[in-house]
Amino acid sequence: MKVLVAVDDSRGSHRALSWVLDHLFFPAAATGDGGEEEQVPRPAPELVLVHAIEPLHHVMFPVGPGSAVYGAASMMEAVRAAQAENARNLLVRARLICERRGVAAATVAVEGEPREALCRAAEDAGAGLLVVGSRGLGALKRAFLGSVSDYCAHRASCPIMVVKPPPDAGDEDDGGHCTSN
Repeated sequence: MKVLVAVDDSRGSHRALSWVLDHLFFPAAATGDGGEEEQVPRPAPELVLVHAIEPLHHVMFPVGPGSAVYGAASMMEAVRAAQAENARNLLVRARLICERRGVAAATVAVEGEPREALCRAAEDAGAGLLVVGSRGLGALKRAFLGSVSDYCAHRASCPIMVVKPPPDAGDEDDGGHCTSN
């Protein structure tokens, strides 16, 4: 099974990756028929870390009353290059976290609105599970700001697991609670 984990710099993303590493990747499963336990290797899922790079929208600067000028093409290219570099750095850091836990992970950066890009990446990869973190927005904020996890839960081509923040949502991280759809 291929497991895609959405990663960004958010606390929810960190919780989601930790949850996956803690609960889906084990060295072996213990089985036995009563008295003796025997270690039987269990095939580990394939882990793919995916980061969505938000598209750039043309930037306008006001130059006077009733007028505006678009940002220079060189500025837009510099911003795109910075986004790509940030994505690479973020994915390298996430992959290192996995490697320290003895888990190999592939990395993918996709362009587009995060919620749509994650669903597309899951479908393109043939994922068996998409794991995303949750910011823990209330119903009102979620209605106005939108929710990547809610969008993916309704539109992803595979099962999705949403790793929620702890109930206190303080600085303590208990590994998150999860729901799956």
